[in-house]
Amino acid sequence: MNRSTAIGVGSVVVLVALSGYAVTTQAWKLLIVSWAAFGSMALAAPLGARARTEHAEGLVWGYGLASGAMVTSAAVFLVPQAINHHPKFGGFGIAFGILAGFTSHTIGHRFAHMDLPVDRTVTELSAHALSAGAIIGIVYGNINVGVGLGLAIVSHKGPAGYAAARRLSSRNQPVAPLLLPAAGLGIAAIISSAVSLPATGAFRGIVFGFASGVFLHVAMDFLPRCEIGSEIHDLLSVEDEHAHAILDRLRLHAAGSTIVGGGVVFGAWLLLG
Repeated sequence: MNRSTAIGVGSVVVLVALSGYAVTTQAWKLLIVSWAAFGSMALAAPLGARARTEHAEGLVWGYGLASGAMVTSAAVFLVPQAINHHPKFGGFGIAFGILAGFTSHTIGHRFAHMDLPVDRTVTELSAHALSAGAIIGIVYGNINVGVGLGLAIVSHKGPAGYAAARRLSSRNQPVAPLLLPAAGLGIAAIISSAVSLPATGAFRGIVFGFASGVFLHVAMDFLPRCEIGSEIHDLLSVEDEHAHAILDRLRLHAAGSTIVGGGVVFGAWLLLG
């Protein structure tokens, strides 16, 4: 077992141990979200590793459904919380969250130039999982929200794990290290759920606004981009002059999938709300 694989397996052990703590605090919703995030990425990774043919359309729908659900969930369940706590500070928090998400994503590309014990792809996914998990834990630890919000937010883990595993497999690298970002969200979420926020409206407005902004950025970052040079384009085994026609068709799937993803959240709210 190489070092990166050992780190991935170790992270699962940590998640199991922390889940025992979550059971004692009866944080059932957080447990469901944490293990749903782990399961979706852990199960999608082997599928991506075995993929040898084009699956561009499936990846477009995976990313589109997830990002549409995330945008809708953040806008409906988190943004109103931030604004209700404090209209102005909540708005600033949303802006800061979107900007912070972009900044962290941009700086994250520096990992490519660093000597790290795990692959760059795994490192970037892990950093994203830990930061998102920390915010999810604070949200669930301080307000009473349904499990659907968390499930919508982590819905991108499946397609992200599939794409990452396909990338690793194409370079003849093992996919077991993806256990680290798969478990990382739950690890950070359970730990951060113990943080109790001050009751002041301004402070909570900033925090929940920031959470909203970060999740909106993540959702927009996962919107399927059917452009030359994109991840979707990389899945096509055709020349660029033929790829344009395929990408034009996939753009329709991208638009439709995001609408369906948002519609699913709306329909679930109508039925369960």
